[in-house]
Amino acid sequence: MEPNVLYEDTQFFVLDKPAGMTVNKADTTKGERTVQDWIASKFSIFNFQFSKDEESDFYKRAGIVHRIDKETSGILVVAKTLSAFLELQRQFKERIVKKTYLALVHGKVIPEEGEIRVPVGRLPWNRKRFGVVAGGRDAVTRYRVIKNYTLNTNLYTLLALFPETGRTHQIRVHLKYFGHPIFSDSLYAGRKTARNDRKILPRVFLHATKISFIHPKTGKTISFESPLPKELQKIIQTT
Repeated sequence: MEPNVLYEDTQFFVLDKPAGMTVNKADTTKGERTVQDWIASKFSIFNFQFSKDEESDFYKRAGIVHRIDKETSGILVVAKTLSAFLELQRQFKERIVKKTYLALVHGKVIPEEGEIRVPVGRLPWNRKRFGVVAGGRDAVTRYRVIKNYTLNTNLYTLLALFPETGRTHQIRVHLKYFGHPIFSDSLYAGRKTARNDRKILPRVFLHATKISFIHPKTGKTISFESPLPKELQKIIQTT
């Protein structure tokens, strides 16, 4: 299980991360190979220009500008220089970066276009999960229906999602709150629902399919896309 390199230049590279691979190293990831570990093994290929400051975020994160969940597949941007790292972080913070995700959710989503705007924060009674909580951080996710599906008389909707903020588990929490949890989401779809889903698909149906931002060197807007993985294509082909 390794990421696929979609693009590389002197400033950054763009990865297509497989589901099941954690992005950053942590105390909880001991014994598993993360994207950060993979990058470390490829330094000679990617010619990183790391700062000697081992306390800097650029060094600690091996240039990884943002994160996606372990079970989520798709696009991940990694800076190769400190200046590119800081510039791309600025664009994320100022919401210049535009991201698109694809998700299959339970139920028929109505209306076909809309916005979910509710605060997201860590649950006080379960620090591993997030939810819509008072005092949470502002979070906004726009959506658009792509297609409706039926499987064993159950209705499902394939959504394009456009998060305007980047809170942890934001899309998953927002869709649960909206009444349309993501297919095979073991944390937020409900225990019984997720158990049945995972007989069909052993990962959450969430894919980071597109990203657009301003190139840190040229100043031009650039976009990258990642096609839906085969295991997710298979699900919607059989529904």
